[in-house]
Amino acid sequence: MIAIVDYGVGNLFSLRSSLAHIGAEAMVTGDPAVIAAADRVILPGVGAFGDAAQKLRKSGLAKVVCDEAERGKPLLGICLGMQLLFERSFEYGEHEGLGLLKGSVVPMAGRLPPELKIPQIGWNALHICRPSPLLRHVQEGDHVYFVHSFFAEGCEDSRIATTDYGEELTAAVGLGNVFGCQFHPEKSGRVGLGILRAFAEGEATP
Repeated sequence: MIAIVDYGVGNLFSLRSSLAHIGAEAMVTGDPAVIAAADRVILPGVGAFGDAAQKLRKSGLAKVVCDEAERGKPLLGICLGMQLLFERSFEYGEHEGLGLLKGSVVPMAGRLPPELKIPQIGWNALHICRPSPLLRHVQEGDHVYFVHSFFAEGCEDSRIATTDYGEELTAAVGLGNVFGCQFHPEKSGRVGLGILRAFAEGEATP
């Protein structure tokens, strides 16, 4: 069973529906015992990093997620959930992340050509950096759906895919049993369903 962590941030039920579509059993839950009993964990999220990190810690779920990841349980962060996996974010100040992956989350503003709109909203191609079990069903150039104004940098040890939006931006990460997608696989059609299937059924490590 996959536990989708409910800490009050994001639309979790479209994700659960996508998992149901591929035949994966999933439960939206904020119960630490259910998360601990699950085979795999997904950390979703939309909105501001600082607010989400505060809610995750206040609920006690930050420790649960970290403990389960450190035990070797497969963990997938999606969108803001991926950003929370890193050490820190510079979104409206500096905020501490979960520290499961090395790297920082930084604004796209000031780093991209001025003609590009921020946030990046829409479909963009994936460029695979290196093989990963999360991307076993993904082909070079496959398109996925993004909505974001910040991105992860300094994460070369975990980066498995990038996307080109005026600059090479981190699109997906994977290190050991910890994975992340900056895009929304649940909104990315066939390609996104393949990524969710790979997480639900695949091995934890390359």
